[in-house]
Amino acid sequence: MKIGVRVMPRAEVLDTQGRAVEDTLRGHSFPIEAVRVGKFIELNLPGSETEALGKAKEIAQFVLCNPLIETFEVIKM
Repeated sequence: MKIGVRVMPRAEVLDTQGRAVEDTLRGHSFPIEAVRVGKFIELNLPGSETEALGKAKEIAQFVLCNPLIETFEVIKM
């Protein structure tokens, strides 16, 4: 089963990459309010939907996300 994991910087953490993209877009006259840059990881896991979602959450907590500065969301695809 394909499971997506979206990892984003916490709201209170300065997102320098997002700020750079935001500044570039504004410099090219795009009407942008805010930009946040994160990462998306696609996992193909065996088992039932419940097992795959649980395993994806475990993987995200173990290696994909730094809980001090990031949050994550597990998404069924």
